[in-house]
Amino acid sequence: MTKGRKVYEKIRSVADAALFFDDVCMYWATGFYSTDGVVIVDREATKLCVDSRYYEAACNAKENGGLFDDVEVILLDKGVIDAVNANAKGETYAVDSELVTVARLERLKKAFEGKTVITQENICKALRMIKTPDEIKKIKTAQAITDAAFEHITGFIRKGLTEKRIAAELEFFVKSNGGDNMSFDTICVSGPNSSLPHGVPGDAEICENSFLTMDFGVKYKGYCSDMTRTVVLGKATDEMKHVYGTVLEAQLAGIAAAKGGISGSAIDAAARDIIKAAGYGRYFGHGLGHSVGIEIHEDPRFSPKYEKNVPAGSVMTVEPGIYLPGRFGVRIEDMVYVTENGCEVLTNSPKNLIEL
Repeated sequence: MTKGRKVYEKIRSVADAALFFDDVCMYWATGFYSTDGVVIVDREATKLCVDSRYYEAACNAKENGGLFDDVEVILLDKGVIDAVNANAKGETYAVDSELVTVARLERLKKAFEGKTVITQENICKALRMIKTPDEIKKIKTAQAITDAAFEHITGFIRKGLTEKRIAAELEFFVKSNGGDNMSFDTICVSGPNSSLPHGVPGDAEICENSFLTMDFGVKYKGYCSDMTRTVVLGKATDEMKHVYGTVLEAQLAGIAAAKGGISGSAIDAAARDIIKAAGYGRYFGHGLGHSVGIEIHEDPRFSPKYEKNVPAGSVMTVEPGIYLPGRFGVRIEDMVYVTENGCEVLTNSPKNLIEL
């Protein structure tokens, strides 16, 4: 069953068609990326309505098998309202309540005279949790490029380089070796800056005998990877080694606990309890992990607040950290594919403490 047909099965009891205006849902439902237009999912087909900027490319993708089987390409020669009026079947249209503004919802209700527009929560979001074999293949390719980039950068790092220079080298390697783009702004922080979980690369030279944390990912054919490694330029102190070992122990425990049908909070606790027992509980403030797909942060989550079960078929990060303010921080992150019996680690880069 195509993704569009899954959407229709989900909304058919309350609406005749679902309308998507955002680039993420449009890409997920059709296999084609567009920053404008509308996707209509009704009983007949998944209708990709795009203007002249995208129409030829969408037709080429359809002809070459790049779109899902139920996708029809329609030229949007006026506007999205006209496209829906001309092509959507039925009397009731559903839009995602999390993705449509109040102002747009009111405009839609006025525009579709004689029709009913309703809101539904997370029309695609829940379906996106479980990845298809094709999605898994793309994510694995993205991660393979990420692993290659890490191997490259460990041979590139040297005294005198700035955080920005290392981040730029990572991004250049990715785009030169099959990656379409970065999944998010690269984090590359050294010394005291490594205590900032989402620190921004700066102009200062990386610190000797200090941690260097690199958190980066690759986008490949619309799908993301995400990985963090913390290395040392020079030699680690005994305290640094202890903190690193604690984070690694917690990360391995999180991976061992990851399994379909277990709550995200329970999986988080498996790693968090180790950090708490070591006396660093207050220095691990974020969740253990999140799902990765078209977006870098998706549901489900490994988090104390996520008490729902994580389904088999999801791709998750496992990324505990300890951050000592003004001193240093350590984070280690892998991606895993959650199965009914455990998980498959998709990240192949080494996790032992590397001293460069």
